[in-house]
Amino acid sequence: MKTRNAILLASAACFIAGAAYAAAKPKAKQPAHAARANAIAFKFYAKEAAKPGNLFFSPYSVYTAFAMAYEGAKGKTATEIASVFSFQPKTADLRASLAALNRDLAAATREAEFKQANSFWAQQDYKFLPAYLNTLRGTYRAEARQADFKNKTEEARAMINGWTEGQTNGRIKDLFPPGGLDALSRLVLVNAVYFKGKWVTTFNKELTFDGDFNKADGTQVKVRMMSAPQPEPGLYFADEELQALRLPYKGGLSMLVLLPRKGGKGLPGLEGELSEKKLAAVRAGLSEQKVKVFIPRFTFSSGFSLNGALAALGMPTAFTDGADFSGMDGSKKLYIQKAFHKAFVEVNEEGTEAAAATGIAMGVKSMPMFDVAVFRADRPFLFFIEDPKTGLILFMGRVEDPTRQ
Repeated sequence: MKTRNAILLASAACFIAGAAYAAAKPKAKQPAHAARANAIAFKFYAKEAAKPGNLFFSPYSVYTAFAMAYEGAKGKTATEIASVFSFQPKTADLRASLAALNRDLAAATREAEFKQANSFWAQQDYKFLPAYLNTLRGTYRAEARQADFKNKTEEARAMINGWTEGQTNGRIKDLFPPGGLDALSRLVLVNAVYFKGKWVTTFNKELTFDGDFNKADGTQVKVRMMSAPQPEPGLYFADEELQALRLPYKGGLSMLVLLPRKGGKGLPGLEGELSEKKLAAVRAGLSEQKVKVFIPRFTFSSGFSLNGALAALGMPTAFTDGADFSGMDGSKKLYIQKAFHKAFVEVNEEGTEAAAATGIAMGVKSMPMFDVAVFRADRPFLFFIEDPKTGLILFMGRVEDPTRQ
């Protein structure tokens, strides 16, 4: 279940940009593989945005985990999954896209701490197709593990959760909650992503102060507000609706913050218009500008049960007795029992730490201006951790109350 401030990803943000970073501005048109991977970001966010509280997730992690499930899907099940995730009909094309994403991320995180890992946990006496397991091992470099879901369900759950926690430096705990697996589970697919990056220009801790953050309901909370009060060059955009600021990390990734204008439609208005096209227009409008920056420190996590949201987005069959995952075992016995996502993020003066994991349990059926600008994030805002060269969104979130953890 989604907890208000539980998240399976960790991130941290800080101000910096500069002339040297201007060269990293994204191209006018982002690569097709990044655009396809981003599609689930906007669809899933639109489903979850109506719920109150902070929000954080990794669309890239969800995309990768369900790509592994898609490899074994057939017929209507495969068609629906492909539609929701913008997967190419041919798995060979999907694999090429994922390989391109991995290359891009390797280049963009060369000076950061970054890792991603896949694993699959198969019921020890269940017959899966060798071709499917070889694809998981080869294409997805997934660790192959055996488990005994039938007789030792809790032991299997503990092993999977322990692996995930280890891959995310302890930031993602209990990916599968009690009851998340049962004696009918036969295969678990897991993707884990971890990022820890330093700002190109760190915030001076001595300049962090207690400031007011104005919540959407009109109340205020005290936050630790990081600041760069002296105008510094940064990539900045502003129009009547919002201000945008890119905060680069060492290596290549960056945080893009979208701050609604005071007195305007606020965060709900911005969320209602959020799309790949809208974000691309903001990115294209970024230009070098001297900016005074104020942004709160924050740490929180989010957790989600994905079944309902993904079914509502257009892939209900995968979660029912009508599912066809015969590419996994040669039969139509399997369906997706449960799918979970958790993410954690921490943003401070030094940078950002973010972690996320996605788990899928397969079971048998029962069966700008040019003068000095001021960017003061003292009200709810959106943020993205992305590759500015390709536009790939690695993490995405909303801050409604920086004091909530």
